[in-house]
Amino acid sequence: MTGVVGGADGEAPPANSGGLRRELEVWSAGAILVGAIIGSGIFGVPAEIAAEAGTVGAIALLWLAGSAITLCAALSMSELAAMFPRAGGVYVYLREAWGPMPAFVFGWTRLLLIQPAVIGGIALIFAAYVDTLVPLSGTGVRVVAAAAIVVLGATNARSVRWSAAVQNVSTWAKVLAIVGLSVAIFVFGDGGAGALAAAPRFAPASWTGAGIALIAVLWAYDGWGELLYAAGEVKDPERNLPRALIGGSLVVAAVYLLVNAAYLWVIPVGEMAVSEHVASDAATRIFGPAGASIVAGLVVVSTFGALNATLLGGPRVFYALAEDGLFLRRVGRIHPTWGTPAVAIALVTILGVGYVSLRTFSELVQTFILGLWPFYILAVWGVFRLRHTRPDHPRPYRVLGYPWVPGVFLLASFAMLANALVGAPGSTLFSFGVIGAGVVAYWIWRYGRADG
Repeated sequence: MTGVVGGADGEAPPANSGGLRRELEVWSAGAILVGAIIGSGIFGVPAEIAAEAGTVGAIALLWLAGSAITLCAALSMSELAAMFPRAGGVYVYLREAWGPMPAFVFGWTRLLLIQPAVIGGIALIFAAYVDTLVPLSGTGVRVVAAAAIVVLGATNARSVRWSAAVQNVSTWAKVLAIVGLSVAIFVFGDGGAGALAAAPRFAPASWTGAGIALIAVLWAYDGWGELLYAAGEVKDPERNLPRALIGGSLVVAAVYLLVNAAYLWVIPVGEMAVSEHVASDAATRIFGPAGASIVAGLVVVSTFGALNATLLGGPRVFYALAEDGLFLRRVGRIHPTWGTPAVAIALVTILGVGYVSLRTFSELVQTFILGLWPFYILAVWGVFRLRHTRPDHPRPYRVLGYPWVPGVFLLASFAMLANALVGAPGSTLFSFGVIGAGVVAYWIWRYGRADG
């Protein structure tokens, strides 16, 4: 078995099994995935995609491409999740397929740099939309954001069942609300005024712009890793993880395609491209001024659920790192009564509250998405590697359409990164620089442990 650094010789303790309780049913697992993905992105990203793509046909193709890439990732990750149903998700798959260094760099890049910024960013969006319903001062917005992080952090530390209950209610409430809003737009909206009234043009305004827009699409789809991080608490994981991954990805794809079609039903592409609040603009055309309040309430519910899912999944990577000796051992402790990685959750909560004091969360999240994708590529590539290096390892689920499905994901991902390097070299190189810093941190950690 590929291990992680446990001493000077590079040998490692066994892969983490820990004392986590398997209490998450398949519906709760699916709710984590759907709730983590559908956050705030779908309410703002369509404007950026319209600006970059330029035509209604290109917009449709980009969302279909994002759905297909996400489904290929879910199908591929399902094989790995069923093989290694442990806390840590992608971290575990990288460790098993490629060894300790890539796993370490992923864990530290994702959790020490990205996760707190994502948590802080989601919390600030939540508080900003609370402000539209109940006016707050600038300080009040940050206080509400910090309070949301603390409340949900405490809920997740106290009980995985409590956090699952919050996730189930918030996820399915927002799915039903988004579907209901979309249907209302189709029924009561003026289809003749929107982009769908004319024959669609499928060629984008520029192919480089379309590639940049695809990054935005995939950002809106990002979040499925939160379920993988919590895999150590899913019941009957060999069956339920693939079902939740694939089923949840299909639900998200259907919701995203429906709501984007609803936007385009009443808004021309040119107007969408310059809109700061696409969903509010669409709802206002149906419900008048009350439409903005309806969407604000929807975003509050949506971001609250996404914040809970992030606090449920993310700390499990800290926990896995610590249990494998790649982070402070105390962070890998399980609460003796609650059965949760309470120390890891507290650490992520504190970091998230700290990041609320910063300002440019949306830029940080979009920049670091490029830093995450190389690890997703390595994880899916691990399906091929493990089929070769460990052919006899039990595989309760095998990728449907192998090798084409993981191959499509890899080709699309490499093309996206290459396009990003051309179209957004600064952000791409900065993200790769963060990864490089993680490599240095790994060797410092390993050297320090060897000396100790």
